[in-house]
Amino acid sequence: MARGNGNAVIVVPCCASKDFMPVKAHDSDACYDLKARCYIDASEPDLPTGNLRLLPGHRCLAKTGVRLQLPKGYHAYILSRSGLAWKDGIQVLNAPGVIDEGYRAEIGVILYNTGTGGVDLKYGQRIAQLAIIKTRPTYLTMISEEEFKADTERGEGGFGSTGE
Repeated sequence: MARGNGNAVIVVPCCASKDFMPVKAHDSDACYDLKARCYIDASEPDLPTGNLRLLPGHRCLAKTGVRLQLPKGYHAYILSRSGLAWKDGIQVLNAPGVIDEGYRAEIGVILYNTGTGGVDLKYGQRIAQLAIIKTRPTYLTMISEEEFKADTERGEGGFGSTGE
């Protein structure tokens, strides 16, 4: 990974093993795979474990063993892996999880079992995807109701307003 161009993402392993370094399956992939170093069941937060059976309707925190140092002007998203979601009903609960440029702690991923059966999560298993994204600076400003333009094709139509 190049370090002199200002766009390199520096990954710092939190644990002794480099086995948890995020990797892409293919150079052209948009995201890096994140692996689980340990799992913390929401019902037993003081007992991290290497493997966990996640029951339907339950959640856990998967610690990934890595911290990021993102370049200025970048952020990261944590996303579900399509295979885990489709085959096992495992999703990133707050997807996309956002990692801001200044965040330096170990990345944790909240996993939720939407399926009908228990799912065995293993040590070192690929559990989520990491997307690195350029942040475009934006600013919010207050305007009056008179200045607000709601006369678009959609207008104020919300949930279900475009049909089935």
